[in-house]
Amino acid sequence: MMATGSSAETLSKRAYGGTGLEVTPLCIGCAPLGDMPQTFAYSVSESDALATMRAIFNSPINFIDTAASYGDGESERRIGLVLKELGGLPAGTVLATKADRDLHSGDFSGGQMRRSVERSLRLLGLDRLQVVYLHDPEHTTFENAMAPGGAVETLLSLKGEGLIEHVGLAGGPIDMSIRYVETGSFEAVITHNRYTLLNRSAEPLLELASRRGLAVVNAAPYGSGILAKGPDAYPRYAYQNAPAEMVDRVRRMADICRRYNVPLAAAALQFSLRDPRIVSTIVGMSRPERVAQTLELARQPVPDALWPELDAVGYSSEDPEKGRWR
Repeated sequence: MMATGSSAETLSKRAYGGTGLEVTPLCIGCAPLGDMPQTFAYSVSESDALATMRAIFNSPINFIDTAASYGDGESERRIGLVLKELGGLPAGTVLATKADRDLHSGDFSGGQMRRSVERSLRLLGLDRLQVVYLHDPEHTTFENAMAPGGAVETLLSLKGEGLIEHVGLAGGPIDMSIRYVETGSFEAVITHNRYTLLNRSAEPLLELASRRGLAVVNAAPYGSGILAKGPDAYPRYAYQNAPAEMVDRVRRMADICRRYNVPLAAAALQFSLRDPRIVSTIVGMSRPERVAQTLELARQPVPDALWPELDAVGYSSEDPEKGRWR
């Protein structure tokens, strides 16, 4: 499959599963805008965050992703400031957030899910949330989350009350995500750092979710930065220091991309964009100029011959932290 680099192909909206929503193949991730230096190893000021949000709303990208836990509400608060400037969510924009545990007590109860959603509504200045994902359920047990009155039932109740339009799942471990998807409770699923040039452990989740008609969203195509900034400038994967073997593999991938005159970041992004099972790819933004740069990377022509050479370098089929390579 050849990436043509055309504007129409890059931005043509796709059905977000069976929800009736339509989203661009690119989605803006707003975790960095919550100012999370402990996660990303850099800080984002409020002025930079607001400028970035304004650039996003002025771009052709219509899909925005955040979470209650990003900066413990700071990402949502900053988005809400710009939404207030605009007089509300622009028509045609899809804004997704995530319901989270209490970051201080660890509470993952149904009551906490309701509190999380109510705070998101308040911070964003909205009276309804289009998409809410159950976020990071690895911090509780499947049995607790699925119990009567638990996290999942509460989110579905909030949907019934009209405060949420659609409920999705956003977690880490793939086996866990598959178990939740199999319940039939969710309309969408996010995986992160587990379907990249370096890691394909989300493959079975992508297969299951797409077969069931869920919207599949792939986050962190750059592995949290190493595939965008390069292994020497940012030797981290999935928010942790990258093992030496991984750094070496990225160097080899970068060399291959240079031979084809293709930025490594373009290959990393388009690896996700070209997969027909993936409805949208989430790319984190921290500065306004990143919006135009990301669109340019998505439109970069990539020769078909590049992909098998990158695959030959090797990738992991295990969760990122295990560092086991195929």
